[in-house]
Amino acid sequence: MDQTGAATAPLQDRARPALRPRPPAALRAGLFPWVPVCLAAGIGLWLADPFLPRAAHWAVIATLAAACLALARAAPRWGERGAIGWPLADGLHLAALAGCVLVTGFGLAAARGAITAAPVMEWRYYGPVEGRVVQIDRSGRDRLRLTLDRVVLRDTGPERTPRRVRLSLMAEDDLPPLGQRVMLTGHLGPPPPPASPGSFDFRLHAWFDGLGAVGYTRTPIMAVAAPEGGLWWMHRARMSISAAIRDRIGGQAGAVAAALMTGDRSGIAESTNEAMRASNLYHIISISGLHMGMLAGFVYAGARLVLVGVQGSGRGLGRPMHKWAAGIALAAAAAYLWLSGGGVATERAFIMVAVMLGAIMADRRAISLRTVALAATVILIYSPEAVASAGFQMSFGATIALILVFGPWSRMAPHLPWWVRPVAMLVVSSLVAAAATSPIAAAHFNRMAQYGLLANLLAVPVMGTLVMPAGVIGAILSLVGLEGPALWVMGMGTTWMLMVADFVAGLGGAVMAVPKPPGAVVPLMGFGAVLAILCWRGPGRGGRLTGAGLMAGLAMLAASGAIWAMTPRPLLLIAPEGEAVGLMTPAGRAISKPSGGAFIVSTWLQEDGDMADQAQAAERPAFSGDRRDRVADLPQGWQLWHLTGKGAADRALPACRARRIVVSTETVTTDGPPACLLLDPRRMRDTGALAIGFGADGPRLRATAPLRLGGRAPR
Repeated sequence: MDQTGAATAPLQDRARPALRPRPPAALRAGLFPWVPVCLAAGIGLWLADPFLPRAAHWAVIATLAAACLALARAAPRWGERGAIGWPLADGLHLAALAGCVLVTGFGLAAARGAITAAPVMEWRYYGPVEGRVVQIDRSGRDRLRLTLDRVVLRDTGPERTPRRVRLSLMAEDDLPPLGQRVMLTGHLGPPPPPASPGSFDFRLHAWFDGLGAVGYTRTPIMAVAAPEGGLWWMHRARMSISAAIRDRIGGQAGAVAAALMTGDRSGIAESTNEAMRASNLYHIISISGLHMGMLAGFVYAGARLVLVGVQGSGRGLGRPMHKWAAGIALAAAAAYLWLSGGGVATERAFIMVAVMLGAIMADRRAISLRTVALAATVILIYSPEAVASAGFQMSFGATIALILVFGPWSRMAPHLPWWVRPVAMLVVSSLVAAAATSPIAAAHFNRMAQYGLLANLLAVPVMGTLVMPAGVIGAILSLVGLEGPALWVMGMGTTWMLMVADFVAGLGGAVMAVPKPPGAVVPLMGFGAVLAILCWRGPGRGGRLTGAGLMAGLAMLAASGAIWAMTPRPLLLIAPEGEAVGLMTPAGRAISKPSGGAFIVSTWLQEDGDMADQAQAAERPAFSGDRRDRVADLPQGWQLWHLTGKGAADRALPACRARRIVVSTETVTTDGPPACLLLDPRRMRDTGALAIGFGADGPRLRATAPLRLGGRAPR
């Protein structure tokens, strides 16, 4: 280099702006638990108003994601160049990443909705139904149901035929095996809309299941072709195992044992289900993380004990036996997934267990917030709609709560007597899990089991020490035909669980009804809890930012509780086709008729937090008149007329006057605009169920949101 170049080099270096080192306090690590939170937020935005995106929508989604990624890459560079301060650069970087994940969640939900798209029946059908049996279960009315695919309907082209239909059986005849092609005569209709605005939308649930029609049949089931082979042979083998367990153990104890091992709950009577719900033990007969965790834990402990014994004999010294045991437990969990039928909740549980066992094999902590976040992320990518389900929310709520108390418990346990530790651990874990899941269960099911803690303390230990281990041992011994003793032990355990359920359900005040919260409560409660937890346990805790986040999370929890407690139930509810009307009174909701629209009315009362049935609610003072013409007084001098039965349309015309709401079960034809607020099947076709309140300007109607999937609202 010449002297001129050597002389000018330092000047050039001094002229070039120096890159500022990134402060070590930058929030760059430990933020993975926020990934499922942002994914869930994006999925929730789509679920709030689901639609099938077109090319323009996908372009907007891709543009937003790309813009967020570009900002996430640019912000640190701006900080290094000194264009902006590091706090702002970090904030922009993290906000852009969060926005990208949120947009990804929205796109995943939209893609899932498009993938599961299938024709939805928009008319009433009666006639022959042909299809292949893919599922057998039992409805809430204690009736067996068949789900059919590859459906053929009379005078209905393939483009209008639902992918799947589900029919309830009025008589319990010999059931066809899975994979059997059958024919029957059935009544079918579209999946029912919500019972009221804000109620559970079965249409969306059916959409993701590919279920385009539901109905019933009163005719015998005829076999059309021999059962299919291949994978259906495996499913039939699973059902044969279920039948063998029921026959060997007998009674409802055998039905519960079969449900625990194979996921087949068709043998469980509705009275048993009701007792399990009232005692807060229903989660036991629905294969979930509890069962998968117990099975994997038992297999892992047993395999590790055997492998340690092998090492004690001088073989395999220095080998990672804990990893081998985790691999064996993972294989057992996969086998249990197949044996149990691979339901949605079971798949979620398997993913959680697989992630934790994988962490053991990778020499990472098996139980941590990061592990749970990874499991939640995998589930949300695989099945985005799960975020709205009670099972997903309760499973992860209980798991996170137990992780939070694991640290304090591990420090406290050594100071307790050895014989106290198991009992104390059971009590603490039951209390923590109940505290985490009770608000979620109350929001979804509108009931709280008052003595659920007692029932779980009496039943869960038997489940973990007798029932599941005996089931695993019985499955192994069945290979040589020696499963009898193990199934006897399993039956003793399930018998004890049923005795506990009946005892607790029979206690006075075992169930407390809870009103349904507004739609914003559960998301606000969930996000507030996660925000508080991650700011309390996350990176940089103790700083001003995390302290503010913790307080904001607690404020959200308090706000969700206040909104839940202070929001009144709708004054007037009208069924989607006008078949039932419910008016809120000081004595509770009064129903216009003691019969008609039974499922819708029961949903109203349940969401009101009312334990009465329809007949009892119909006796409450509010309505007068004969059984076909029911009249009730409303605020501001208005009247409600509910007209049903033959000739309702003719009677509606003279009843239609000013300051009246007239509900008719028959379509009413008028020459001009009606003088009253007239509601009939034709006018309610676009509104669905209605909630009506009163403001300064009179009645205010709130309609059920249409489901925009497929371009038309499948009512």
